[in-house]
Amino acid sequence: MLGVSVGRRRLNLKSLNVLGLWILQRKQSIVSVSSSFSRARAPLDMAAKDGELRVFIVAGEVSGDSIASRLMASLKNLSPFPVRFAGVGGNKMSSEGLKSSFPMEDISFMGIWELLPYLYTIRVKLKETVEAAAKFDPHVVLTVDSKGFSFRFLKQLRARYNQKKLPSPVHFHYVAPSFWAWKGGEARLRGLAEFVDQLLCILPNEAEICRLNGLAATFVGHPVIEDVLELKSRNKSSALELRAEGSGEDFRSKHAVPSGATVISLLPGSRVQEVTRMLPIFANTVELLKETFPRLMTVIHVASNQNVEDYIAAAVHKWPVPVILIPGGSTNLKYDAFSASRVALCTSGTAALELQLARTPCVVAYRAHILTEWFIRYKAKIQYISLPNVLLNSAIIPEALFQSCSPGNLASLVKNLMHDDGCQKEQIVAAEKVFILLRPSERIVHNMHQGSIINLHCTPSAVAALTVLNYGRQNSVINYGKP
Repeated sequence: MLGVSVGRRRLNLKSLNVLGLWILQRKQSIVSVSSSFSRARAPLDMAAKDGELRVFIVAGEVSGDSIASRLMASLKNLSPFPVRFAGVGGNKMSSEGLKSSFPMEDISFMGIWELLPYLYTIRVKLKETVEAAAKFDPHVVLTVDSKGFSFRFLKQLRARYNQKKLPSPVHFHYVAPSFWAWKGGEARLRGLAEFVDQLLCILPNEAEICRLNGLAATFVGHPVIEDVLELKSRNKSSALELRAEGSGEDFRSKHAVPSGATVISLLPGSRVQEVTRMLPIFANTVELLKETFPRLMTVIHVASNQNVEDYIAAAVHKWPVPVILIPGGSTNLKYDAFSASRVALCTSGTAALELQLARTPCVVAYRAHILTEWFIRYKAKIQYISLPNVLLNSAIIPEALFQSCSPGNLASLVKNLMHDDGCQKEQIVAAEKVFILLRPSERIVHNMHQGSIINLHCTPSAVAALTVLNYGRQNSVINYGKP
């Protein structure tokens, strides 16, 4: 077995890599919360007794499915015991060994007033998920994003164990709620400690604020930067550059894009509610743009959500210009399309970060139910909605929100961006600053660069997996990896 203990055991390359990451990660962010340990046992102690590590994992949307699948892969790679999964997820999680209790689309909803028609469905699925988790008898329960469903699930599951006076599995939540965006957001963190034992944070400074409010937290880095590693085998760029370079030439050839055509990527969202709201706006925007760009072609990125796929497939029959549909799930194909695109128009979300990772200039759009928009205006305390703008506190990426998210305004913003080389360059330069902030650890990246940790990709999923495996074992030596 590969080990991190020194002395009698011979250390090979993988052992050294895990040891280096373990030491540095422990120094960076692991904290002790005695109240959590009193009710939840260390996962590896339980796994040692049972001969396997049981993880119940829940994701409720496409981005969460991707994040969770990478974490599952890292847990399998780093755990000294076989890992068995159960829970709720999508296609990517299924590829890592999860048999979902029900389709992820059943809980893939967003908004406030938009949720009202689905409350009964959500309640039923919540009960099913709690029952499935209790039956699985997990050592670790891990929810990813989708805080509305995730926090209700964790709270009810913790209450069930407390009612039966049984030791609870350890509860992790991956992707902290955006407390920094809302008035009174920090105060609400204190209540989470009752049913969340550890937060895995993806943005800088989140973990520190959580700990100040009594909630154990670790900054693991933003999962989107792992796209670089998926593409690394196809290009010669360094992973440390944090730039995802696709092949625009391959994309144009494969899809027979005519020479001289103007290609624009459209990313209408991952949930059916936002796609049904945003895609018609994008269609009308394209109708206006084709007056300026007569050889316009659009690439629509379709999320891996059956409801979204069906809606877009029907909608493009009346699309105003030639269109290429890109199915979700393929990192290579997605970044090839970005590389072939002159600019992109996207719904607010992870897509803006992906486009920055590709260095593809973009415009961000967002509309919601009128009452949801009113609530956001009243409760939000930040000026911007796209994460690059929030992190840099500057309007680097043009945003069209709420009533300003009209076809006319979007067409104007897209045309201006396409004709303004200065604005495009500003986005590209800003991307470098953004991804420096989103790296898991500057210290680890520095040591990798100096060669003191050889061939180790310090990915967010690896840091997250080690945080899970290390929980409750600060003073013990852990042997990671497979025989």
